[in-house]
Amino acid sequence: MPTFIDNPQPVAGTLPQWLQHQARQQGTGIALRHKRLGVWQVLTWRQLATEVQRLSTALQARGFVPGATLVIVSRPRPEALIAALAAQWLGGVAALLDPLEAAAAQVPLLRELHSEWVFAEGHEEIQRLRAAGLAPRLLMYADGRGLAEVSQAGDTLAFAQLLQQGSDHRLEPQARAERTAFAFYRLDAVQGIEQQRISHAELLLEGRRLVHSEQLGRQDEALAARAFAAGGQARYLLAPWLIAGFRLNFPENLETRDQDRRELGPTLVAGTRETYERLHTQVLARLPEPGSWRRRLVDWALVAHPGALQRHLGYWLIRRPLRDVLGFSRTRAPLLVGEALAPPALAFFQALAIEVRTWPDPAQWHRPAPWPAPLVNGWIEDSTQPA
Repeated sequence: MPTFIDNPQPVAGTLPQWLQHQARQQGTGIALRHKRLGVWQVLTWRQLATEVQRLSTALQARGFVPGATLVIVSRPRPEALIAALAAQWLGGVAALLDPLEAAAAQVPLLRELHSEWVFAEGHEEIQRLRAAGLAPRLLMYADGRGLAEVSQAGDTLAFAQLLQQGSDHRLEPQARAERTAFAFYRLDAVQGIEQQRISHAELLLEGRRLVHSEQLGRQDEALAARAFAAGGQARYLLAPWLIAGFRLNFPENLETRDQDRRELGPTLVAGTRETYERLHTQVLARLPEPGSWRRRLVDWALVAHPGALQRHLGYWLIRRPLRDVLGFSRTRAPLLVGEALAPPALAFFQALAIEVRTWPDPAQWHRPAPWPAPLVNGWIEDSTQPA
C-alpha cells in the first residue's frame, strides 16, 4: 500500500537529523541507486547514514569544524551527496559548483573561494583546481581515472580511501537548523562573487510543503540527472527525498540520463525549463515529417480537447508510446523549478496528460561578507544569513 506523508511533522530540524530518522524508520529500504557499468548499485538508508557518519569522523579528524565549507565540484553521484551530508553533519556548509559550467568562468571563482576543503569528481575537476592555483588542506575525489600523476598521499585522497579512515564511533549531528546547509556561488558582470545560502530550516520548510502538496512517500522514485549544483534541486529534490524517504537515482553519466530515465520510469521529475524543452525538442525531431499520414495521426491524437475515440485510441497508439520515450511512463509529479515553460512545450506535455507544475526558485543572490568571516563560539558568524 502506498505510504504518503500527510503534513509531515518536523521530527528533525536539520538534513542530517532527517537522514537519521529515515535510517531508523526504514533502515533496509533503498535510499540511493547509481548506475555503474550498466548495473544499478544500491545503498540502503542505514548504509547511507553509516557512510555519512563515517566520512564525517574522517573529516573531523583532519580538522573540519562547525562553520567550515566543503566545496563540491561534481555531477550528481552518491559520493558527492555523501560528502555534502557529512560536511553538514559536522555543522559545516556544502558549497556546490557545477562542473558543466565553462572552465573560463569557474576557475576564477574557485580562485576567489580558495577553500581548504574540496571534493572534486575526477581528473577534469582537479585540473580546474590546479588551474586556479589551489592547494586545499584536503582534496578528495571520486573517480581516479587519469589521475596517475596525482599523489594519493598527503592532502589528496580517493573518497573510498578517506571513508576507510573514518571511525564507527557514534557522532551526533552538529548541524543547527538556522545555519547554512548549502551555498551556491557565481561571478557577476564585474567578476565579483555573488552567493546564495540556504539554511536547513528553509530547506525543510519548503521540502515539507512540496511533500504534502504532491503526496510524496516511500514508494516514489526520482532521478537526479544534470542539475545538482542548484538551489532548486536542494529545495525540491534533496530536502523532499530526506523527508519523504523515497528512492533517489543517479544516472551513469550525462549521456545516459534519458535512457536511464526510460528504464526507471520515475514517479517524480524535478527539472528546469531547459530540461523539459530539451525533451520536447528531442521528441519533435523523432516525429514523422509534417504532411505524412503518420504525422497526421500524431497530430490527431495530440489535440488539446480530444473526443472519446481520440482519448482511447490516441492513448494506446501515440500518447503512451511518447510518454515511454520520454521516460514519463509512471510520472505523477512532473515539477518545473523556476522559469515557466514556453507555450508550445507546455501544450505538448499537456496533450500527453503530463501536467507540469511550476515551483518557484526564490534564489537571493548577493555579495558575501568579507572573506573569511570571523569565528564566534566555534561557528562562522554569517551576517548575510537570514534569521
